[in-house]
Amino acid sequence: MNKSDIERVLITKEEIATRVAEIGKQITEDFQGEELVVVCVLRGSIMFFADLIREINLAIQIDFMVLSSYGDSTNTSGHVVVKQDLACDIKGKNVLIVEDIVDSGRTIKRLREILNEREPKSLKIATLLDKPTRREVEVSTDYTGMSIPDEFVVGYGLDYAQHYRNMKEICVLSPKVYN
Repeated sequence: MNKSDIERVLITKEEIATRVAEIGKQITEDFQGEELVVVCVLRGSIMFFADLIREINLAIQIDFMVLSSYGDSTNTSGHVVVKQDLACDIKGKNVLIVEDIVDSGRTIKRLREILNEREPKSLKIATLLDKPTRREVEVSTDYTGMSIPDEFVVGYGLDYAQHYRNMKEICVLSPKVYN
């Protein structure tokens, strides 16, 4: 990674940690006395997911899904492909989807449809980042870390062409990298 690839830090690691703890506390309160299946949408959500589940004080199961709608582009293709499905049955269970970013809304809307067909007891969505100005389909989340402007961000699990995921903060990627 070249530091000149980064335009600026948008969200510090301290701001991320504070918000993740707040979301974990709210989830714990909302599901008190219940079990929860927490689904990580790989790969971008891995950092948020790992930190979030440590802040949830409930009996949880974890599972993973791999979806694709971006490839190596900065824009979603609009076509969502399930590359890896859940290993567990979620019928009758409380399910929390953990997503890195809600942008166009297409991916999370399609994932919600797919999982609702499996008849969970409840289905909630937690996203670290929301870009409401980019929304192409109507979709809402139950737990949102932060709303951000329409800029391409990397770090804390988010990538461009599989790079930058290991950065501790969320940064705006310089357009020179992807233009």
